[in-house]
Amino acid sequence: MFRAILIEKEADAPQRVSVQDLQDAALPPGDVTVSISHSTINYKDALALTGRSPIVRAFPMVPGIDFAGVVEDTADPAFRVGDTVIGNGFGIGESTWGGLAERARVPASGLVPLPSGLSPRDAMAIGTGGFTAMLSLMALEQHGITPERGPILVTGATGGVGSFSVSLLARLGYQVLASTGRLEESEYLKSLGATEVLARAELVGPGKPLAKERWAGVIDSVGSHTLANACAATMRGGSVAACGLAQGMDFPATVAPFILRGVNLLGIDSSQRPRSERAAAWNRLSMLAEPRWFHTIAQDIALEEAIPKADELLAGKIRGRLVVQVA
Repeated sequence: MFRAILIEKEADAPQRVSVQDLQDAALPPGDVTVSISHSTINYKDALALTGRSPIVRAFPMVPGIDFAGVVEDTADPAFRVGDTVIGNGFGIGESTWGGLAERARVPASGLVPLPSGLSPRDAMAIGTGGFTAMLSLMALEQHGITPERGPILVTGATGGVGSFSVSLLARLGYQVLASTGRLEESEYLKSLGATEVLARAELVGPGKPLAKERWAGVIDSVGSHTLANACAATMRGGSVAACGLAQGMDFPATVAPFILRGVNLLGIDSSQRPRSERAAAWNRLSMLAEPRWFHTIAQDIALEEAIPKADELLAGKIRGRLVVQVA
């Protein structure tokens, strides 16, 4: 038996979400079975738990796109019983049962070894939020965006992706402009390394096709008008890493920044990256990790608390990351 959050839905009826004791036999097919110690709640998990977006593709479903734990059984030679692993992406928590449970059986493609220097709790304090921030930073670097090029804008800065983006960029010497709708969190953002905090209102409404050049790069987890305005104010030859859609999936922009200033729009997919790229990002996160990540950015909750916290996360009331202590 193992405890898990289970989402159930029948026909057109509203979904039901509860913590249940489940039989091991209920686990779906997969390459590797993991005993989970820690998970987390991401924006996507909150959408799944509340049913506000069709994240879940099959019912019943155990949500949770992230987890860390120890391998109990494996059919993949890349892993051995007793290995400590991180799981995220490749349909975990969406099309196959995920990490908000004491046990998971998943495709091996969604697993990477836990890097030395990180505990399972540390890994979930980072989670998909920090992983996505690292992928975004690496994409900017690959397109020549160095600290000398100019400031970097981070939107949705008090969220998980945003908080880690601010901290990582500052640690590497970038000047960071942090955009948020929660100006009362300005001191928090400055403690992470932001040099300036911008009000979200500057970016959320319809803007000009081209605006004054203000930043060399952007990490955007918001989408919609915010992403369009971020692109419009990006310097010539700059790059924008788009990795989220908190404001919306639409992109009400023109081609002007791309053909008149040579701006690069970089799509960041954190779900289907090859294992080698995933491992490289996690290893770099372990090397750049700071103690404050695991205390200032992250807070711990119990498995039962994940359900009510989902509404708070979608309402923008959660700062940083939520680590779920599963075991």
